[in-house]
Amino acid sequence: MDQISAIFGIFMTFFYIIVGIFFIYAKSLYYIDSLIRNIVGISFLIFSLYRGYVSYLKIKEAFFGKGRRNNEREDYF
Repeated sequence: MDQISAIFGIFMTFFYIIVGIFFIYAKSLYYIDSLIRNIVGISFLIFSLYRGYVSYLKIKEAFFGKGRRNNEREDYF
């Protein structure tokens, strides 16, 4: 389950990057003040950096971690 959560974190990171870029560069959001759009877009981009780092740590632990749990199948043999 940890592996699925780690992969989902990467997809969400890309989603936040796309939404942040959209808020900054989209012309279709003309009715929102450009300062507000830039603040929201930059906030999404900063959060995507944080989310990407946390996802990297989760992937590193889930796929390449040496500390395995006691309930995994390998430990029964």
